[in-house]
Amino acid sequence: MAVASFSNLATHSLSFHDQSHFYNHSSLPNFTVNIRRNFTSSRLFTPNLACSIPIFRPTHFLHSPTTAIFSTGSGGGNHGSGGGAGGGGDDEAEDREHNREEALLVLAQAGRSLESLPADLAAAVKAGRVPGSIVTRFFELEKSPVFRWLLKFGGFKERMLADDLFLAKVAMECGVGIFTKTAAELERRKENFSKELDFVLADVVMAIVADFMLVWLPAPTVSLRPPLALSAGPIAKFFYGCPENAFQVALAGTSYSLLQRIGAIVRNGAKLFAVGTGASLVGTGVTNALINARKVVDKSFAAEAEDVPVISTSVAYGVYMAVSSNLRYQILAGIIEQRILEPLLHEHKLVLSAICFAVRTGNTFLGSLLWVDYARWVGVQKIRE
Repeated sequence: MAVASFSNLATHSLSFHDQSHFYNHSSLPNFTVNIRRNFTSSRLFTPNLACSIPIFRPTHFLHSPTTAIFSTGSGGGNHGSGGGAGGGGDDEAEDREHNREEALLVLAQAGRSLESLPADLAAAVKAGRVPGSIVTRFFELEKSPVFRWLLKFGGFKERMLADDLFLAKVAMECGVGIFTKTAAELERRKENFSKELDFVLADVVMAIVADFMLVWLPAPTVSLRPPLALSAGPIAKFFYGCPENAFQVALAGTSYSLLQRIGAIVRNGAKLFAVGTGASLVGTGVTNALINARKVVDKSFAAEAEDVPVISTSVAYGVYMAVSSNLRYQILAGIIEQRILEPLLHEHKLVLSAICFAVRTGNTFLGSLLWVDYARWVGVQKIRE
């Protein structure tokens, strides 16, 4: 993990009143402060102190890419490769203490108290589960009225703090989904496109309903969840410790075992099965309604059209989402974007956004092709001659 260094290593004096105190920061040996103080409050970091606090800005906040806030290890854990050890130990305790000190320093620099943060983020800071970089990102997002409103919702907050392009990726998926899905249907069905228009419509409706969830569920997060109740069962406790994305990089002070990362795939697969099945029920229901309406108007169409099988198509689509879509989007968000593209292009947001757009468009198009082949293979859609 990157070790914080400070741009100003000289000794600083802060005159509050007359009591002298020497403070030697144990985890940052190059950082010493001479303080003469007479606190009117027992809280160390408070914006109400009658003094001017100098700004100490850790250089890795300013110059390092986002990945500097994460722990090392090819598996994303704190204790080696292959997914981390999933345990704690002295290293994790030290990381958490360092996180807490960084976060409190950022709060002091911003003139903010811990109580000014949302309750879940404040609890994470106290527990040392988030470094100062996450608090800095929260302050940056708060500057936008739209982002400030979205930060009130836990799911959005956890994802936006982990990835500042999360909303852009949602827009990418939902915006281009309808076009890439239609293009893929045309590519696979070719001359049968017009004959199989009912299938095409069902597929596009299903894709649009599911696109948002395909970005939401596998997105890396900063975990701000409250502790589980003591009465929680072993299954709930296991999945509570699993990341949202099986391949996401773990924050310093947090680690995931290989079993927990596999658990993330299983949990998201179950959710996507429910989403896919529900989306298909909606899509095929709409399609059948349109087919029946056209049969009433066009008698010649009645002979060649048939209703889309609702139950079998919905279950098949749920399985497809749980397996193919789940794995593709986990790899896309956790490996391609977070581990490869973001470290390389962190300082070039426009280029990063453009490449993410291209990759996600290609992934959506590939998914559409695979669905048509899969639907024909399992027999829920047949080629019409």
